[in-house]
Amino acid sequence: MTAFDVPLGPASGAPGATTISSESGRLGSRREWQAAYIRRLLISDTLVVIAAVALAQWIRFGDSGVLTTGQELHNLSYTLVSALLVVAWLVTLVIFRTRTIRVIGSGPDEYRRIFVSTVRLFGFIAILALLFRLDLARLYLAIAFPVGLVALMVNRWVWRQVIARKRSRGEFQTSVLVVGGERSVRNLAESFARGTADGYRVVGVCIPGHTGKHGDKITVKGREIPVLGDEQDVVESLEFCRADTVAVTATEHLGHDGMRDLAWALEPHDVDLVVAPGVMDVSGPRLSMRPVANLPLIHVEKPQYHGATRFAKGAFDRVGASILLLLLAPVLAGVALAIKFTDRGPVFFRQSRVGLDGREFRMWKFRSMVPDADKQLAAVRHQAGQINATFYKSANDPRITRIGRIIRRTSIDELPQIFNVLVGQMSLVGPRPLVTGEGAEVAGFVERRMLVRPGMTGLWQVSGRSELSATERVRLDLFYVENWSMLQDLAIMWRTVRAVAKSDGAY
Repeated sequence: MTAFDVPLGPASGAPGATTISSESGRLGSRREWQAAYIRRLLISDTLVVIAAVALAQWIRFGDSGVLTTGQELHNLSYTLVSALLVVAWLVTLVIFRTRTIRVIGSGPDEYRRIFVSTVRLFGFIAILALLFRLDLARLYLAIAFPVGLVALMVNRWVWRQVIARKRSRGEFQTSVLVVGGERSVRNLAESFARGTADGYRVVGVCIPGHTGKHGDKITVKGREIPVLGDEQDVVESLEFCRADTVAVTATEHLGHDGMRDLAWALEPHDVDLVVAPGVMDVSGPRLSMRPVANLPLIHVEKPQYHGATRFAKGAFDRVGASILLLLLAPVLAGVALAIKFTDRGPVFFRQSRVGLDGREFRMWKFRSMVPDADKQLAAVRHQAGQINATFYKSANDPRITRIGRIIRRTSIDELPQIFNVLVGQMSLVGPRPLVTGEGAEVAGFVERRMLVRPGMTGLWQVSGRSELSATERVRLDLFYVENWSMLQDLAIMWRTVRAVAKSDGAY
């Protein structure tokens, strides 16, 4: 058994602790696997940096190289320069805390810190070379910088996949004891269940003012969570459920003194204390902590849709669509011929959809249904039992043609929307365009979606596509609109490739 394969067996102690600790593991085990994970990151980061610098030296100089600085230095081997660069790079990764347990394993902050630390290191080297007139080989640095940066990112991504697989099997979990009301506990548990790669799991709850008997439980998505007492029973509950993190959602009930007393009481137990503010579906870049009058206030920035951000997104869309059109032209031609020769009907299907600022436009798709599909919609909805459904989608829709099932399964039917992107009606990434009136019964849903251009792909497509419930689709669409960023768009495009390859939820 390696240090990374730490067992998460049950703990002994209070009655019934075996059942709960089988879910949450032991506090010592979490510390052990985190330490082992960080050690492996250190080793792999070191190997990556050494390999990148060595590759740069070998490509630029082969087996020898000389650094000259005018009259001062001669014959200084690049092997020494490479060694110094490796040490400086590794030290910079430590200074920017790229391996702290707060960022490793999930979220974008780990990648951001690696990027910032590497850029600043090479920027510092460039300044030193300019000030001291060091004649450093530009090609040497031009190879080491991108190769090392990309390799470090890939290295962290690979390790994240390892952790994600283990967490999907119930290993490497962060067990959470929640102090809060039943509703807030349910919301928190459901959020943790959606982010399985983060490894958080609610194993117990203390409800302020709880007067029920020991053994009460609440059920969240079919899983029972024990109620262990009220806000005064937190420390005793830790011994029972073996949680390693306490999350407080009932700050208004505990008050300032209660929060301070709880923090002091938890100090000897080596557990993390976090506060869940109740702000849901807001991405990290929009949140900032600012102390005001000795109160830590969380500031939620407004979404940015205008000015330079909208221009940058538009430029990215048109350039990306042009490249896609050139690459996929043979596929588009082949599918068009296949549709035409199958039933002699029209190749394209154009439908009115709602776009930016509520303006309607005609969206292009390859025709995957019979020519009069729109006229049959009401009857098909009735047949499928979805007359009042917010969004209609059926895997057994009788209107879909034989070739249509193939192109819908592979999402090829969406490719003609590249033309909508080129003329500025759609974006590569965004909420899927709605038919007029669709989603109108959801308060504020359509209005918020109109703030951005609809997209060829979006967050809900890469999160389950047609298998998602209407409620989850609404949540994901609104999350995208509220938290748009170019980085998120790139991540969605990458996830789209994987979702299309798997064809999960596509019909």
